[in-house]
Amino acid sequence: MEKNKNTEQEETNIDDRPLEESKEVKTEQTHPEGEPDLQEEMETAEGLNTDSEQDEKDGIIQNLTQELQQAKDAVLRNVAEYENQKKRLQKEKTRIYQDSKKSALESFLPIRDDLVRSLEASEHIDLDEGFLSGIQMVAGKFEKVLSDFGVEPIDQVNIPFDVDIHDALLRQPAEDESVEPNTVLKVIEPGYKVDNHVIKHAKVIVSQ
Repeated sequence: MEKNKNTEQEETNIDDRPLEESKEVKTEQTHPEGEPDLQEEMETAEGLNTDSEQDEKDGIIQNLTQELQQAKDAVLRNVAEYENQKKRLQKEKTRIYQDSKKSALESFLPIRDDLVRSLEASEHIDLDEGFLSGIQMVAGKFEKVLSDFGVEPIDQVNIPFDVDIHDALLRQPAEDESVEPNTVLKVIEPGYKVDNHVIKHAKVIVSQ
């Protein structure tokens, strides 16, 4: 009877041992030594994916920033070129206007000279007062039109000779000894300026 009990006890122990060993084997299979578990692998993979996505986003942002800067630079260059072109066109427009104005006014200047000579001559002859008054009125209107267009006559005497506005036709001694050399004694034919630009030099006699 006692022998049977011992036998059963031994069988029980034998049955228990394999069970514990089986658990240990399962545990070892679930967590092999030197290898990460599944959770760690997933976290690592997620971390790598996140870093890769962030790098990709950073690259896209950098490219877009560069493209935006290039677009801004192109716009600024176009604006600068437009302003320069606008200035060139305005300058060319002004030049064409001034040249056309000068050309048109030059055609009227001989008429003004004739009117001035006529009025000077009328001082030495007997003319009808009404006729002379009419010539003076026409001459006055003509002077106003020229003045409105910026025309200035160059007809002053007793001023220093200036090669920029005068052409010397003759040099002669001055009747007044106090007159300095190179002084304009007489204007033979007046010159003209338009907007401070000389369009015709005055023909003058100059003192020696």
